[in-house]
Amino acid sequence: MIYLGLGSNLGDKRGNISRAVSLIVERAGEALVVSALYETPPWGFESKESFINIALGISTDLSPEDLLHCTQQIECDMGRTGKSIDGVYHDRPVDVDILLYDDIVMQSPTLVIPHPLLHYRLFVLQPLAEIAPDLIHPVLGKSIAEILQTVSKIEKNN
Repeated sequence: MIYLGLGSNLGDKRGNISRAVSLIVERAGEALVVSALYETPPWGFESKESFINIALGISTDLSPEDLLHCTQQIECDMGRTGKSIDGVYHDRPVDVDILLYDDIVMQSPTLVIPHPLLHYRLFVLQPLAEIAPDLIHPVLGKSIAEILQTVSKIEKNN
């Protein structure tokens, strides 16, 4: 089971998410579970545009690197002109992140699994906890529901 996080904050956001899911199914594998849509504020940069985010569980025969290439091509095909550079984020029609890939832990020059910011981002944790609350983070050893609860408490106190 592979979990992806999808987000959009430009154009027809709901339509962008729907199209991205369709392209993932067409090019990468079977969608097994999809969360509800979550409207969230931008994270890591200033923008007037809110995001629509979902989590998607898929099965695929693609390797992690091939899946990354596939999702990046989908982003490009949908009008994304570039990834974030040196942690500087910007508005985008679609963003697709590989959150977890089975229980694989890997770090390559192009891909880190689990996603290195997964356990800090409510906009990822909320939809992921909806579809996989008992899933154990392979590095932290905690369930997604537990991580969400911790991050939610921190956010409330800030």
